[in-house]
Amino acid sequence: MSAAADELRMRAAQRADLETLAVFEAGASATPWSPGQIADSLDRHQVLLVECAGQMLGYAVFRELLDEAELLHIVVAPQLRRQGIGRSLLRALRAALAPAVRCLHLEVRAGNAPAIALYQGEGFVPIGRRRGYYLAVDGREDALLLRLDLC
Repeated sequence: MSAAADELRMRAAQRADLETLAVFEAGASATPWSPGQIADSLDRHQVLLVECAGQMLGYAVFRELLDEAELLHIVVAPQLRRQGIGRSLLRALRAALAPAVRCLHLEVRAGNAPAIALYQGEGFVPIGRRRGYYLAVDGREDALLLRLDLC
């Protein structure tokens, strides 16, 4: 399935979306969040879904802290990656946060070159590194800390 940007619909996830999110997460992520983690995110954070023709294509979990925000998780269906859906999610998130939020933070696996390219292409800049932050098949992997100024 291909989805043109003008066909995408963004909406806030609801508790009723939990089962759909859990199934989507299990099939779309190499290190999926558990249904409990997703439920906790729905209760404590904000979740932005992207859909096309009623089908979920991806979602982002974020939280606002005063005048800053943190992107906690972003997932796009594997067969739809590199088609602009992640970029559309990021741009919708930026629009939702402005003008109250001055910067957006995230962390990404140091070895996730496609995600890093996406974030840097959207203006994120590296601000730090957490050594051994993520579990990996062969031990631990560093996290790169990125920041986007929204002002």
